[in-house]
Amino acid sequence: MKKIIYTILLALLMVPNFVQAQENAGAVGPMSSFPVVYKYDEQVTWYFDLSGTTFLENEDLYIWIWSPSEPDAGNWENSSDFAKLHYEGDKIWSFTLTPTAYFSKTPEEIAASAGFWFRLKNKNGSKQSDVANLTYTDFSSFYTANEVIKSYPSKPTIDKPVSILFNSNLKAGFTGVPSVHFHSGLNDWAVLQEYQAWIPEVSEKTKLKDLGNGFYRMDLIPQEYYNTEPGFVMENITFLMVAKDWTTNSGDQILYAGEFIPPPPPVFGFFPLQISQKDFLGMYRKNNESGVNKLIYKITAGSKTIEGEISGTTSEIKGFVNLVSELKGIPNLSEIHVLVKDNKDKTISDTSIPLKTLDK
Repeated sequence: MKKIIYTILLALLMVPNFVQAQENAGAVGPMSSFPVVYKYDEQVTWYFDLSGTTFLENEDLYIWIWSPSEPDAGNWENSSDFAKLHYEGDKIWSFTLTPTAYFSKTPEEIAASAGFWFRLKNKNGSKQSDVANLTYTDFSSFYTANEVIKSYPSKPTIDKPVSILFNSNLKAGFTGVPSVHFHSGLNDWAVLQEYQAWIPEVSEKTKLKDLGNGFYRMDLIPQEYYNTEPGFVMENITFLMVAKDWTTNSGDQILYAGEFIPPPPPVFGFFPLQISQKDFLGMYRKNNESGVNKLIYKITAGSKTIEGEISGTTSEIKGFVNLVSELKGIPNLSEIHVLVKDNKDKTISDTSIPLKTLDK
């Protein structure tokens, strides 16, 4: 705990003096890695969901990280190319690294540090995220757990990565085999990805990573690995770990899927339900799709057109249009036409709203 507190305080001290004038883009959203579990001397890709921030689609972003070390020290106002993130789409950015190489630290030094603490920023540092911490899953206990199989997470979902560990020392015949492969299927073998040794690309796809000393790992995202149709419901992953020449295998194994909870559908509305031209027109949209954080409106009132935008987050965008000043002096208006699009140019609403007649 002291390490974490010290790291946060250090971050505050290290932020340049001009931070007061910077734009805070907001908090980094859900973070993940592929593989899910990895050793500090392995290559890994970190993923950052920035859909709830004010960073723009495809904006050039960089990582400024100070723990376990600060590789880009002194370059806040001009981030180095090696710290640049890769844009994946839908306001997801990624960063690929081998921690020991990137931080110039040994695995033991990284393990003893306060962890991975950072901000995400534009190149000159005029826009930055909140301080964030990416957690690391220590899987070293598996080496002494006396378990044949262990997965992270224990109940995978179809659209998220899973790492499956295999201890071949607990199964006869694996000593000295040239490679181990993942012979598997979904929903009790209903959807297959067999190990086919005679097809090089399939052999490579199904090959487990050798972690040394008889331990192996398989990393996959089920919907990509099995090429499932949209809407496919995964109930389980059934599999065998098999030696390259099929001389031995792990016996039947099964992982039961976690519940896939689809996000709630977007909800859009105007408020209040009745308005006049001397009111404020409110509009909101909740549960927005990834990357949607603006409502762009065009209101036609007689010969006048009112255009603007309302910013928010993926959870909610909410704001008002001042009809009082915009429609002042325009007589005999009975309705307005309102066209609303999101920042991906998708039409959210295209409707006419009647205006209540006020007593003179």
